[in-house]
Amino acid sequence: MKKNFAILAVLALSFCFTASAFAADVAKIGVINFEKILNESSAGKVGQQQLKSKWEELQKKLNDEKKSVEDFSLAIERESLVLSPEKKRAKQRELEDRVNDLKRMNADFTQEFRAMQNERMTSMQKDVFTIANDLGKKQGYLLIIERKIGGVLYAPDQVDITDEVIKLYNAKTAKKK
Repeated sequence: MKKNFAILAVLALSFCFTASAFAADVAKIGVINFEKILNESSAGKVGQQQLKSKWEELQKKLNDEKKSVEDFSLAIERESLVLSPEKKRAKQRELEDRVNDLKRMNADFTQEFRAMQNERMTSMQKDVFTIANDLGKKQGYLLIIERKIGGVLYAPDQVDITDEVIKLYNAKTAKKK
């Protein structure tokens, strides 16, 4: 009888310890999709529209300059028969300078546009990561990963908190205005 009681006591104790191990909290993990935030948030849409209008403005300037260089080239061709060799060479040099200026302008515009894109992206990432960090602390997440950067190949929809981050981000940007 004492032997059965000892075995029963050991079993009862083992159940007590294993029950607490099975009752441990499940780690909360969240996944956000920054690309979705960029495309669907109000600030992302406004930023993309601003970038698009700036790109169109730069392209218009570039196209105007290109048309000017083409017109100058046609003028040189028309006048080539009546120009002296010295004036012809001077016009050719001027045309080469204008073509080089056009190439430089194109490179400068591309660099300026990329800098604007990077600045906007960095600003948005900073805001979104701050929101995700605050959300993680408030809601007890163990880990929040960005889908692309984190190298996530698969995550169930239950752990995707992108829509919640978009709502918070829209609210934050609305307050700034």
